[in-house]
Amino acid sequence: MGRTSTRNAYVGQLCLSQPMVKWVAGDNQDDGAMMKIVHEEILISAGEFEATEEWLDIRTEIREAVSSVVWPEGSDKFIINPVRKGNGVKPIKNGCMIVLRDKFGWEAEKSIFIRDVKRPGNVDAIRLTSTKPFVFEWETGNISSSHRALNKIALGLLRETISGGVLVLPTRNIYPYLTDRIGNYEELQPYFQTWKSMPIKQGIMIIIAVEHDDIDTSVPLIQKGTDGRALV
Repeated sequence: MGRTSTRNAYVGQLCLSQPMVKWVAGDNQDDGAMMKIVHEEILISAGEFEATEEWLDIRTEIREAVSSVVWPEGSDKFIINPVRKGNGVKPIKNGCMIVLRDKFGWEAEKSIFIRDVKRPGNVDAIRLTSTKPFVFEWETGNISSSHRALNKIALGLLRETISGGVLVLPTRNIYPYLTDRIGNYEELQPYFQTWKSMPIKQGIMIIIAVEHDDIDTSVPLIQKGTDGRALV
């Protein structure tokens, strides 16, 4: 797949305590972006994959897919109704998955092979590269699910069966308005050093933290467990 030219998907200022590193937006920010990517944390970056054209394509595709999610339907932003625990999370992920699948050709709900591991389970999407698949996960479960997702990616890197992986999850700013106990960036943050210290020879593992553009009590709640096509 050739490199895709898209707008830069960054908006807003960094709102978390950790400094943004490496995967930085640049100066051409788009003030009309939708769902906000507020932080990207590189847990693993080893070997030469980060310097390849394939990684640049993957990075661009993920940024566009994440930032393409809007709410309510017809909006050019992601605005959430601030009802405590009132909004679903799977439709938000599904909106992103539609862009990855239909626009960029990612394969959704695919199992990955990890040497010496039986049935590691499906991941949300994979992107085939010239060597090994790249994994994409969007958190819709609790913090234990977040740990499992990152451990699966890390193990795939240790076994040298994937080229890398990204986990997208909300910040604490949007957390109160989503399904109860959804995994979130700040709750995972104390464990970052565990993954950063792993002896990976080749590959990338990154966390993307996302949140809303605004709150508005007049917008409809995001449905729980329904199709996400209207979120694109």
